[in-house]
Amino acid sequence: MSTNPDIRPLIIELVTEELPPKALNALGQAFAEGIRKTLGALGLLADAGDGVAYATPRRLAVRLDAVLGQAPDQAYAEKLMPAAIGLDAAGAPTPALLKKLQAKGLGHLGAADLARRHDGKQEVLYAEGTAPGARLADGLQQALDYAITHLPIPKVMQYQLADGRSSVKFVRPAQRLLALWGADIVPVRALGLEAGRLTLGHRFLDAGPLNIESAGTWADRLAAEGRVVPSFAERRALIARQLAEASASVDATIGQDPEVEALLDEVTALVEYPTVYVGAFEEAFLAVPPECLILTMRLNQKYFPLFDPATGALTHRFLIVSNMRPADPAHIIQGNQRVVRPRLADAQFFYQTDLKTPLADRVADLADSVYHNKLGTQLQRTERVRKVARWLAPLLGGEPLVAARAAMLAHADLGTQMVGEFPELQGVMGAYYAARDGEPPEVVRALRDQYRIRLDEPVTAATLTATVLFMAERAETLVGIWGIGLAPTGERDPYGLRRAALGLISAYEQLTAGGQLQASQDSPARLSALLEQAADVFPPGTLAKGTVEAVLDFVYERCRNQLAADFDRSAIDAVLALRPPLHQVAARVQACERFATLPEAESLAAANKRVSNLLKKAGDVQPAFDPALLAEPAERQLADVIARLEPQATAQLQAGDFTASLATLAQARGAVDAFFTDVMVMAEDPGVRSNRLALLRSLHALMNQVADLSRLAR
Repeated sequence: MSTNPDIRPLIIELVTEELPPKALNALGQAFAEGIRKTLGALGLLADAGDGVAYATPRRLAVRLDAVLGQAPDQAYAEKLMPAAIGLDAAGAPTPALLKKLQAKGLGHLGAADLARRHDGKQEVLYAEGTAPGARLADGLQQALDYAITHLPIPKVMQYQLADGRSSVKFVRPAQRLLALWGADIVPVRALGLEAGRLTLGHRFLDAGPLNIESAGTWADRLAAEGRVVPSFAERRALIARQLAEASASVDATIGQDPEVEALLDEVTALVEYPTVYVGAFEEAFLAVPPECLILTMRLNQKYFPLFDPATGALTHRFLIVSNMRPADPAHIIQGNQRVVRPRLADAQFFYQTDLKTPLADRVADLADSVYHNKLGTQLQRTERVRKVARWLAPLLGGEPLVAARAAMLAHADLGTQMVGEFPELQGVMGAYYAARDGEPPEVVRALRDQYRIRLDEPVTAATLTATVLFMAERAETLVGIWGIGLAPTGERDPYGLRRAALGLISAYEQLTAGGQLQASQDSPARLSALLEQAADVFPPGTLAKGTVEAVLDFVYERCRNQLAADFDRSAIDAVLALRPPLHQVAARVQACERFATLPEAESLAAANKRVSNLLKKAGDVQPAFDPALLAEPAERQLADVIARLEPQATAQLQAGDFTASLATLAQARGAVDAFFTDVMVMAEDPGVRSNRLALLRSLHALMNQVADLSRLAR
């Protein structure tokens, strides 16, 4: 058995051509984890939690600080077969046992070497012993093969190896493989490469291949001599620090929106030896809408635009993250300024050209753009959304003509040169052009906000038209796309119907928060009516039968999933079973949760479930019970309780006090329990039976005004 194991650091590095930047960090983490997990499973790690991942544009690597040259010997117990089958009457191995031993590489064992154990049914033969632990060379080869084949590669490429005959598939051509355990090379192979101790530094700044003496010196020598910061996290932090220092030097900021973080990740994956420089462009370009300049700098040039820290306004300066660090960076700065100017000039030209045509004059051009071959052109879609918006606006206290105007102009910017160049600016540019044309502020706001994923602030008078357009567009999308058979699947939702549903849900939430919808009242603008109206604007025969009901189910299911993070699932199910107005759902669920804490809740929920089952089995039940046929004291008591509680609970429900309505209902517990204890509902007399079922029907209607309480039963 091995003793005093030799433990050393291990570095394994794969040098490649430039890796895809948006996938680099994930590739680096997966490569490191694949190596670490496999070596750990083989018992070759003295510290299974150890491991540092590295990723640069030209390499994937992992360092493990405590790796064994050979894993400890492993005791094994190999189950073979029942003794009655493996041994003959004389105790000698049967042919079946001999074959089994040979197949498992245990042919050197005889009957005397095998252990016998009883498994509760029969005696079973086991081969027991100690197997030598895995050697690092074999284990690392296995780990490397696993890591390479399990990388989350966005797109595999096939390339030819140096021999000119064979080829391999990988994310990018591999150039060198380094594998050092302490100072020793581990003889592994991958992608046509044999491991050595040579690595490559910066493509332009290093002095040639680096001969790495040991695993522990790899990172330091890459940084000092190879001009490479190998850690993705350290490189990102270095860039972030330099960006902060550079922006502060010119009294500016890079901003805090999510795009900044995404760009920081991307530039970290583009450079190995980052240095940040300040560039500038002519202030005349600031007359162009800032979104255009910001997008072209970030998207096309990977620059960080700079903003005034006091006002948030875009400045004429930007930051460059360079992969070079010369003594005089003037030519780098000037070169980048020279490169960005034509981009900004293009944006300026597009903007000035677009302004020559009023936005309203572009609406007719939408007739030349197909929305979907089954749903017509963008112009036809615009007209549908306009009709829905004009219907919805007055129901929410808005101006129908203003909402219709916003809907008419909503997609007119699709034909502009700026949106043609930058599709990400749809709506944003429409808002700028509408403002220049003198459109009402509510229309301008609606155009700007129409592509938001969700509404996250209470609706105000200034944002009401924007909300109307937001809802009308999503209702038309849901009904239209679903109605032609393009409902989302578990894997695909190309038309964003899930996002549209969540947008509608957020709109109802914010309309309630803003006071346009009252949780205490139903509304003609409820979701079912909105979807019906959206369906009505399509030509007859366009939509499949049952589309509105299917979309309604879909939206309520999205609502269920969204609420599940904050509320009890049974309370959500109880409320949504009634399909209440969407703007009342949250308040009803909260009331249901409070009701569930009452001592009466469990008994009433169980009784309600029993009532539901009885009524379901009974089929048609007469609409009202006859008090004269109530003979049993318990059924008369229940009738009295219903008569007493129903007006109060209903009034509270209509006032939107769902908690109070359910609390009133809790007072019926005693009468309900007594009824089911003392009264036989399914009496032999048909008249008595029908009357009792009608009584239960009245009870059921009372109990389920806020939610289907049977869903709370355990």
